[in-house]
Amino acid sequence: MLSLLPALLLATAPAAVEMPRAADVLRSTRRVADWQLAHADRFDYMPAARASVRNPRDWQQATFWVALTELADRDATYRKPILALGAREQWQLGRNPYHADDQLIAQAWEWASRNGAGPAALAPARAYFDRILADRRTGSLAFVPRGPGSGDSACTDRWCWCDALFMAPPTLLRLGQALRDPRYAAFVHDEFKATTDYLYDPGEKLFFRDSRFFDRRDGKGNKLFWSRGNGWVLAGLARVIQGLPKDDPRRSWYVGLFRDMAGRIVTLQKPDGYWAPSLLDNGADTPPESSGTGFFTYAFAWGIRAGILDPVRYRAPAIRGWRALERAVQPSGMLGWVQQVSDRPDVVAAADTQFYGAGAYVLAGTAIHDLARAEQERRR
Repeated sequence: MLSLLPALLLATAPAAVEMPRAADVLRSTRRVADWQLAHADRFDYMPAARASVRNPRDWQQATFWVALTELADRDATYRKPILALGAREQWQLGRNPYHADDQLIAQAWEWASRNGAGPAALAPARAYFDRILADRRTGSLAFVPRGPGSGDSACTDRWCWCDALFMAPPTLLRLGQALRDPRYAAFVHDEFKATTDYLYDPGEKLFFRDSRFFDRRDGKGNKLFWSRGNGWVLAGLARVIQGLPKDDPRRSWYVGLFRDMAGRIVTLQKPDGYWAPSLLDNGADTPPESSGTGFFTYAFAWGIRAGILDPVRYRAPAIRGWRALERAVQPSGMLGWVQQVSDRPDVVAAADTQFYGAGAYVLAGTAIHDLARAEQERRR
């Protein structure tokens, strides 16, 4: 059945869970995006945020700006702020060579190059990655902290933590296509496979955040699989698959991994529509968490539209995820219940927000919008 066209797949979807109207989804997505844009230069609402959040090329903000490109493809109003940001930043990437977190913003610049900025938007990224590809790192993927209490490791010159699979691979694929340079895709395939072989638990069908968590367990004896960490991976896989031609011989490997992960993650959704911060500790007493929920909702909705995921199984969870996300939006338009910067499951509160949480919401909103519109058109 999954080989059929997405429209035919949608025709099989059960109607027990009502799909929201596409216009309502887009309105809700704009509301969160507008709030975040209005507060792009204010940080008093994030008292626990790192100083690096002030840098729009840092991954925290970059996640939002990349997501905003998806909204701009559906509402041209949002093109202007992306182009203005790129011009202001002179299309530069982050300051940390080789680190995937500092490469994500180039995905927004690649979009900008196709939407008014032209080739100049790609020049710094080309120079940046030419250096990386000419001097590839081959060190261990073991996460050995640089010092006591350090959250950094020499291994971050490669993709040794699962979040990196959202930050770098889709970016490199899009740049490689824009620059017509096959080295980018070859790099992605080699490194993505290496990271998966190292961090993926084939029994649980989930990714460890990094090697420090292989043997860690929570107070109930569960393995620690972080919701947002696996959200980074599943959303990253969706964006990698989008960047591969249908006839690419490597595409089936990514699709298989995407389906395997989705098949596990869908079983871990709570009745309230959220996924818990720690995926295997998902009892009724666990708090809402909107960033992981946003990435999973995005991946499910996109996967259905792409004909990769079966709507009979994933449509209702995607809608429940979206409804949960809508409940996390504060009256002001600020998205709440966003776990702050971390490398593991942690506490979260209703007033907690972050750029990457808004980014996950916008990605989810654009994908749910497309799914809702397809259903509406089918009914006409």
